[in-house]
Amino acid sequence: METAQFSANITKAKNNYLFGEFLVSKELLTQIQLDEALSEQEEKGGRLGEILLRQNILADEEVTIALAEYLLMEYFHFDDISKVNMNIARMLPESIAKRFCLVTVNEVDDQVIIAMADPLDVIAVDTIRLKIKRKIRVVISSAKEIRHAIEIIYHGSDVEEQRLRDLVELEVDSEDELEGELNTEVDASSEVAATQAPVIRFVDLLLSQAVKSRASDIHIEPQENAMSIRMRIDGILRDMVPPARKMQAAVITRVKILSDMDIAERRLPQDGRFKIKTAGRSIDVRASIIPTIYGEKAVMRILDASSASHDIEQLGFEPELLEDFKAILKQPHGIIIVTGPTGSGKSTTLYSVLNYLKNPTKNITTVEDPVEYRLEGINQIQVKSEIKLTFASCLRAILRQDPDIVLIGEIRDKETVEIAIKASLTGHLVLSTFHTNDAPSALSRLAYMGIEPYLLASSLNLVVAQRLVRKICERCKEPVELVPEVIKRLNMDPEKARDATFYHGTGCKVCGNTGYFGRVPIFEFLVIDKDIKEKLIAGASEAEIRATSRNKNYGGLLESGVGRILKGLTTAEEVLSVTFTEDIKI
Repeated sequence: METAQFSANITKAKNNYLFGEFLVSKELLTQIQLDEALSEQEEKGGRLGEILLRQNILADEEVTIALAEYLLMEYFHFDDISKVNMNIARMLPESIAKRFCLVTVNEVDDQVIIAMADPLDVIAVDTIRLKIKRKIRVVISSAKEIRHAIEIIYHGSDVEEQRLRDLVELEVDSEDELEGELNTEVDASSEVAATQAPVIRFVDLLLSQAVKSRASDIHIEPQENAMSIRMRIDGILRDMVPPARKMQAAVITRVKILSDMDIAERRLPQDGRFKIKTAGRSIDVRASIIPTIYGEKAVMRILDASSASHDIEQLGFEPELLEDFKAILKQPHGIIIVTGPTGSGKSTTLYSVLNYLKNPTKNITTVEDPVEYRLEGINQIQVKSEIKLTFASCLRAILRQDPDIVLIGEIRDKETVEIAIKASLTGHLVLSTFHTNDAPSALSRLAYMGIEPYLLASSLNLVVAQRLVRKICERCKEPVELVPEVIKRLNMDPEKARDATFYHGTGCKVCGNTGYFGRVPIFEFLVIDKDIKEKLIAGASEAEIRATSRNKNYGGLLESGVGRILKGLTTAEEVLSVTFTEDIKI
């Protein structure tokens, strides 16, 4: 930016009344709102834009766009992070970028483009000019977008991925060409190799990349002549950089050492866990090793307690369902079951329930396999089947300890169910998980396990089925048309579909060109009220129970997914991939 123009913009912006009047003229706020904001500014200080944000009068982007127009400056929108030249962006240290809330985004016509949240900060501009010793041009962007860009630029998964590639290429260049399978001499030396710098660095970078990529699991899989590494991000496995051939056996051994496993045992499955520190926080890692025909496969589950809110308000329930859920949780006894496949968010839901119910006046005990997150103020027991510390034996012992609320990690057998039912009938609230396709099918499976229907009717309070669907990336989100066949499969009202706007993600660097970033849950409620109890005792079929629930306006997973689609949160493809169209007519 030219010095004269920059000085003129500073002079122009000094008068908040002028900027406020500009906002009023643009009908972004009323004169009354402006007067209230200016009054608060006189009392507490600060910029007018910050006050309007704090009062929720304007959104961050609205203030930034208006300020850019007022100052006659270019507004830079980080809608696609690929517009940022990473080499240019990393010219500045992260400390300076964070201190002044700015990003060097690109170079055009021998000028370095600087996106700033406060383009009038003369000290920041002078610091950047001295640091990079180049001509600069200042553009304006919102603080929220800049902070997000800083995280991606300096801590994005591509940083770790490039380091992994550099490390692997270095090792490949330094090793002799090996033909055919890895010989036994390499395997025998894997323990030594696992303590050497390249292997330690590879595993550390792998874990760091997984955390930065929001991965839930790392899969290290031996193949006939190679090894593949994949990470599960937003529920989908993605290929990552494999280790150099001479490091492959040592990588598995390194995981064993970290997890305190027996490195000499290669014939049997093993489990372990360890902690790492990355990005300024402590991460739990749960490791599992199993033997395959080509060697040992390792899976590391990343358990980031800081990223899991465990707040019942943040689970994603519709307001009506949340109120019903809270009302059922207030009942002093009974069983609440959360059902769904592995990785559908069941544990997160139950941990959120425990946090909601946690109270100094209540004795809460859990029995889990494994304990995924440690919750303060709650007694958690880890199942150890090798010493006969099973779900059933733990439950029997827990009931002798005067509990108020009991969480069973998973219902696996008839004995566990029977103890849970006895506990609920004697005044305890029992929470547990189950593996079924939807809520009504949980009743069928419990009956198949040999539980009498009258016992289910007497003890069950609620069955919740849930799935996780990928969320559309906000950075590359755009409208899309749905074909009639898809609308029909969604069981959507054609008139409602005509009035709705559907979206999908086109793919960008932020979402790894997938069009999705993060996940949202969909739910199905089966409240075991008087009518459902009567159906159960009468031996009603699963379809009849499902129909009764639908008549009470409790939709299924498909209906919940359609609601997410209509809100622009996910796509029809995602919902249809985890649900089915049900015929409840009887």
